[in-house]
Amino acid sequence: MGSRTPVFDDVTAASRRIAGTVRPLTVIDADADLAPAGSIGLALEFLQHTGSFKARGAANLVAALLETGGMPPAGLVSATEGNAAIGFAWAARRFGVPVTAFLSRSAPPAKAERLRDLGAEVRVTGATKAEAQHAARRFREDTGAIDAFVHDDVLTSAGAGTILLELAALRPDLDTVICAVGAGGMFSGIAAVAEKLSIRVVGAEPEGSQALHAALAADAVQEVEIDSIASDSLGAPRVSPAALAWAKTTGARSVVVDDAAIIDARLQLWRRHRLAVEHGSATALAALLTGAYRPQPGERIGIVLCGANTDPADLTR
Repeated sequence: MGSRTPVFDDVTAASRRIAGTVRPLTVIDADADLAPAGSIGLALEFLQHTGSFKARGAANLVAALLETGGMPPAGLVSATEGNAAIGFAWAARRFGVPVTAFLSRSAPPAKAERLRDLGAEVRVTGATKAEAQHAARRFREDTGAIDAFVHDDVLTSAGAGTILLELAALRPDLDTVICAVGAGGMFSGIAAVAEKLSIRVVGAEPEGSQALHAALAADAVQEVEIDSIASDSLGAPRVSPAALAWAKTTGARSVVVDDAAIIDARLQLWRRHRLAVEHGSATALAALLTGAYRPQPGERIGIVLCGANTDPADLTR
């Protein structure tokens, strides 16, 4: 495991490793009146195993460790309650690797149940996430297990970058890709491909969780306050150094949208396309609908809808 910045060759290697393991990307055309200024393709990555893009990076990490003999007998350990934990539990089961997931007592019971269904050994410990993370660190030190939840790891970022490899193959005339940004793992992998293929990158964030935007403004990673409806998937208090480096290298646009715009974009995806996504996914579309990013006439855009681990009940009210 390392902390260097992912490059294009890392993404092509990831594509080779995870071929046949992850689901190929599906892309559909957006309704013309949804964003009439350009030709819009919706990249339906939420159809991926586990309901989010996290399966790609997790599969690449596990496959690479097995390929190089770097997977310890204790396997993986995680201490997160988000999509990443689910992705790593799925990948571990797919490759026959043990995974131990630490959750706090405040974690939703459904999260623990889903991790167990995926074959993880779940240990509920501590009243807070910080206490669960401390227990996971102790477990890692005692057993040598690999910490699965490392946003800045080149293998997980490269796995996520395969989204743009597939999108560009399906849409060879693509000009711009818009993706939501949390800690920046997916953004880094996508940017590595975008730079090689001369595709513009736009990173979209909620106003209440704008770690990349703040880092670009300060030219250094900053810790930000988190207060957004999308914080369950885009709630990282700081962006990875790799994401900041790639944003500067590619001249990526960083845009922010408010929660009302995110909610509306999510509703539009349901009403127009019958797509039920999480608020983090809708953040990317909100960048277009609000004009935070204004395409040129005829600009060909891909919007990455990266996850759908959400309760769709409020979409039908």
